[in-house]
Amino acid sequence: MNPINNGFTCQIPELAEKNPQISNLIARCAQLAMLLEVSASPKPGNVDREHNYPDTCFEHFIASSVGVYPVLELAARSRNGIGALIRSAVCESSAWQKGGNTHFGAFLLLIPLSMAAGELFDSCGKAPYKLLPDEFEALAAHAHAFVQATDSEDAVEFYRAFEVAGVRVNSVDEFSLGDPKSTDKLRDQDVTLYELMDIARGYDLIANEWVTGFGSCLEGAKCITEFMQAQNPGAENSVSNCSGTGINEAVVYTFLKLLSRHRDTFIETKFDKDTADYVSSRAGEILSAWEEASGNTESLGNTTRNFAVLLPAVQEFDSELLKKRINPVQQPISS
Repeated sequence: MNPINNGFTCQIPELAEKNPQISNLIARCAQLAMLLEVSASPKPGNVDREHNYPDTCFEHFIASSVGVYPVLELAARSRNGIGALIRSAVCESSAWQKGGNTHFGAFLLLIPLSMAAGELFDSCGKAPYKLLPDEFEALAAHAHAFVQATDSEDAVEFYRAFEVAGVRVNSVDEFSLGDPKSTDKLRDQDVTLYELMDIARGYDLIANEWVTGFGSCLEGAKCITEFMQAQNPGAENSVSNCSGTGINEAVVYTFLKLLSRHRDTFIETKFDKDTADYVSSRAGEILSAWEEASGNTESLGNTTRNFAVLLPAVQEFDSELLKKRINPVQQPISS
């Protein structure tokens, strides 16, 4: 393997060099998010530690999460160049594993969020570098500002990333991903990456996250935080340092919560709208039963204790989706 040479072919012109400890910490946090997400089980329809797909397995995701560290660390020091960072992340991921696209959607979210975290922590100027729940909105606002500041070169680099990733998406008609002339059109018309995402926001979950300010990421972060705090009352920073119990249940619960509230655009693209709606509806039914089993839907403390009771229903849903080859993405949970 020689992943560095595969990934870093583009210059990222504006870097913050004040404290390497900051970028190191942020990159490891982003890696941990990806690792916890893929390890969570059962996460209906997805590759996890319990089952693989024929061409993509759990270890491919692990290798991708580890191999992308240099790009995440660079993102935490960067103040522009999102498109180049995305392409570098895809190249690194592909250099470390041959299971196809593993984290493309996660990269689209984690790179601007890592840049935002780097800017926020840089402004603090001193340790400890910890992001509290009431600061999540500030993080999302900084990430939104970064994506809004993208230019046409970011759009070109984003399109080039598809050559490596092989992602199934709804292509923008005027700038078809299959048309080699699209990158020239992007430059000629000075179309930014943010503008591309704005065009796609109605039918792509990740694009909608960019345009609306990372709302689902905030929703997922809040859900996991509340779940973990309910599971571990009095435990300090049980989410950030994994000292508490229940992180697997928290991720599964949050996955179902997001899936029930937001139609999965990957399923809609691969199958159709009805299939995507059915999956969201089933996730909602299981989640409602899970919460009702606690006797108090307002008490996450009770909900966490009833995970084992609802586990058979989640496993049945998982088996159904795997059999039908339906794999919800719901990438905001990775953040």
